[in-house]
Amino acid sequence: MKTLAHLKSQFLLNPDITYLNFGSFGACPKPIFENYLNWQYELETEPVQFIAINGLVYMKQARQALAEYINCDSDDLVFVPNPTHAFNIVARNLNLNEGDEILSTNLEYGAMDRTWKYYCGLHKAQYIRQPISLPIQSKEEIIEQFFKGYTVNTRAIFISHITSSTGLVLPVNEICDKAKELGLITIVDGAHAPGHVMLDLKQLKADFYTGACHKWMLTPKGSSFLYAHKKYQNDLDPLIISWGYESDNPSASRFIDYHQFNGTRDFSAYLTIPKAIEFMNENNWDDVRSKCRKLVNENAVRFCDLLGTQPISPITDEFLGQLFSIPILTSEPEQLYKLLFNKYKIEIPVTRGNGRFYLRYSINAFNSQADLDTLYSALSEIISATSLLQIPPSKK
Repeated sequence: MKTLAHLKSQFLLNPDITYLNFGSFGACPKPIFENYLNWQYELETEPVQFIAINGLVYMKQARQALAEYINCDSDDLVFVPNPTHAFNIVARNLNLNEGDEILSTNLEYGAMDRTWKYYCGLHKAQYIRQPISLPIQSKEEIIEQFFKGYTVNTRAIFISHITSSTGLVLPVNEICDKAKELGLITIVDGAHAPGHVMLDLKQLKADFYTGACHKWMLTPKGSSFLYAHKKYQNDLDPLIISWGYESDNPSASRFIDYHQFNGTRDFSAYLTIPKAIEFMNENNWDDVRSKCRKLVNENAVRFCDLLGTQPISPITDEFLGQLFSIPILTSEPEQLYKLLFNKYKIEIPVTRGNGRFYLRYSINAFNSQADLDTLYSALSEIISATSLLQIPPSKK
């Protein structure tokens, strides 16, 4: 297997930056980016053939490759620019009634909270952000706390596979199983999941699932997908009415026609998915992920000790993948982020949720222990020289 040092040279990231924020927007390796440019070159060389004829074949091939990778039927997938786009399709078409409830958690991504609040507000429905206590103790505790929010008015559940601010892997399989027993629609935000954790959509009982290929699957930006169970596909009107709507030349799937073809655009990013899967296979990505998780776990307690806080979950693969959110005490999160980037050249997000702040580091193939040591040294200096990070008195 090629070494991780070799893989570092495959990324286009600025070598002067200690990059610990893969989780936000991913980073595209050179072979995949070159594939992307090849598609764009073909587009500009013969735009009509690419968009109207050959591109339809290319898109089908990309869907087939992705479907095999995440184990589902390729006609149950449509490409979308990002998960927010996908969930606007779903939320807009649920036909909520007054008093209906969407059961979620207080750990969800802010854009999704806003989406559900908007559509629930239109129909006088309720978006329930069920509290999940941190630190997490067990899977069973999460499931129990989540379903305490269930009532006779619950219509659907919405939950992240991997949360954004906290980086926690949630027990979505078990939650979807129980939700289906209760007759609920199951909607899963898997933005961080494809390429990050094993994903089997046939095993997961999600009626709707979205994932971002431009994060952990390494494709260029603007490459995501929406999966919809066959029984719901014809209920989904498109966000944009265009040529795919009541198409003169329908494909085998109205779902694909309605949502895939909605005006002139560059869909080259979607077409890189087969190349991304090939790149991961060639570089034994299961082993890469394993080494990254090991680095995440080995450093987690060290950082919590430095900041005088506690991990928000057990340090195991059950709850952690390639992300770890260090709880921090700060009154100036934006200034902390700017200092880390401008002075120390460290790209790392200061995330927030429910009034708490976290430093969330992401680890991928280009990272090493030296990167985390650089962060540790910077934080030690910031604690000593500034008031941006507070240490609880009991921990000093």
